[in-house]
Amino acid sequence: MRKELQSNYDTRAASLWKNILEILKSKISETSFRTWFFPTKGVSLLEDRIIVEAPNPFWIEWIEEHYLSVINETIKGLGLNIEVVFRPAPKKDPEKKKKSSPVIYTPGPRLNRRYTFESFVTGKSNEFAYAACVAVAKSPARQYNPLFIYGGVGLGKTHLLQAIGNYLYEKRKNLNIYYTSAETFMNELINAIQKRKTVDFKLKMRKIDVLLLDDVQFLADKEMLQEEIFHTFNSLYDADKQIVMSSDRPPKHIYSLEERLVSRFQWGLVVDIKPPELETRIAITKRKMMEERLYLPEDVVLFIAKNIRSNVREIEGALRRLKAYISITEADINLDIAKDVLHDLIKSEERVTIEEIVDAVAKEFGITSKILRSKTRKKEVALARQIAMYLARNIVGMSLKGIGTFFGGRDHSTVIHSVEKIEEMRTNPKISTVLRRIEARLKKL
Repeated sequence: MRKELQSNYDTRAASLWKNILEILKSKISETSFRTWFFPTKGVSLLEDRIIVEAPNPFWIEWIEEHYLSVINETIKGLGLNIEVVFRPAPKKDPEKKKKSSPVIYTPGPRLNRRYTFESFVTGKSNEFAYAACVAVAKSPARQYNPLFIYGGVGLGKTHLLQAIGNYLYEKRKNLNIYYTSAETFMNELINAIQKRKTVDFKLKMRKIDVLLLDDVQFLADKEMLQEEIFHTFNSLYDADKQIVMSSDRPPKHIYSLEERLVSRFQWGLVVDIKPPELETRIAITKRKMMEERLYLPEDVVLFIAKNIRSNVREIEGALRRLKAYISITEADINLDIAKDVLHDLIKSEERVTIEEIVDAVAKEFGITSKILRSKTRKKEVALARQIAMYLARNIVGMSLKGIGTFFGGRDHSTVIHSVEKIEEMRTNPKISTVLRRIEARLKKL
């Protein structure tokens, strides 16, 4: 009887941890999730804790140091009061290891097979970036080389990079396709240095036909990594190989990026992805529902699409949370339940207006809303106005022309300059603190 009960607990532990991971997937980067959480599994469920196995003590130390808070936040969001306890997985029998199936080599390591052009939902906010990626996939190194895609978190940059890799893997199996994040690239480089295999590492990089480099903003302040990327870039470009990169900001706004790299990253095409408009968010929500095999009423779909405006990954997180709720409670979802389950995910963007943003910024800087919208060019007012324009663009989603009109008929190029300047200054501790205070004030409206 006791053995049977334990088996039932093991099944529940595996299922619960799977649900937790489904939600966690939307809160961290795809690369980090695949690297650190794919090898973990829930093995035992007690009254107040779930036991999770990870490959080794180093793995556990890394997860607890970098991800424990977001794991606990995810569990709390499910309405559970349990603790996650990690333990190393038991070592495998060497004899069994010998008999295991051989590893099958697949070009383009770390590619997610779900990330295809067919599964990418297009709209006005991303159609140019999508078209550029399709062109590159069909004719690598013939158009837009390098291709540099930038945009906010969770808008589909990684999806498009991997869609190129998956398309080429299917159509051009002779090509050596390599997808990696800048962080993983650095880890591999450090590992090669430690093992005195830097020559092998460099040769491996030089044999690539298509390099898909994600999260390039990670290069900031890392001189050794920038040096290696510089030589890899030159070698591949001179050999007429395709390079595609993504970042959360344009090359010229990546902090402490060497000028020679900024120049090279801009040799080809630089294109951005903006937050999706409502129609596209509805389409994305329905596409993700289909992928999750999840049915939700139309009013719930509209509620999610109207309230989660800037991040596709958060839409995925909302759907996974609802799916987990259904799995745990076996209840159908209606609008009231959806609002209750997603209350901490749904932001106050729906109620925030440009007028409220101006008021919040004015209060932060100790000036009036009228002065903020005036023609004055005083330094402190100019900075406040730029911040207000930046927030109007990123929170309200106003057009450049609309923002310019609101702020006294300014040209859209002035708005672009303001938005880009604040985006560049976000890494400044003072500006970062000001933005956090203003955003916190807006959430209380």
